[in-house]
Amino acid sequence: MMKRAKITTFKRGMATASGRSVALPPKTVAPVYQTREHRAWRDQVIARAGARCEFVDENGERCKKSAPYHRLFADHMVEIKDGGPLHDIANGQCLCGAHHAAKTARARAARRFT
Repeated sequence: MMKRAKITTFKRGMATASGRSVALPPKTVAPVYQTREHRAWRDQVIARAGARCEFVDENGERCKKSAPYHRLFADHMVEIKDGGPLHDIANGQCLCGAHHAAKTARARAARRFT
C-alpha cells in the first residue's frame, strides 16, 4: 500500500492582509437616530408602507421584501446632509437593506462631485 502525501496548509490564526492601506474608522450611530422622535418617525414611515420595501424597479414592480423576514429602513428621500427635513413623514420611504444601501451609495457619490 502506498503512502499518501501529506497536504500542507497554513497554520490557524495566520494574519491576512485586508488590502487597505488605511484602516477604516469604526462605524458610529449619530445620536439623532436614537431619539424618541426619530423612532416614532421611523415607525410611521414603515407602517405607512405596510412594512414592505417601497422601491419600484424600471418595470414598475415594487420590491417584494417585507417584515418580519427582511430588515427594513426608514430612509430620508432627501438626505439630512443634503438639507432634507429630519422628521417629516413626506420625506420618508421604507426600503429593504439592499435598496437602502444602493440609494445611500448613490447619494454619497453625487455629494462627492458637487
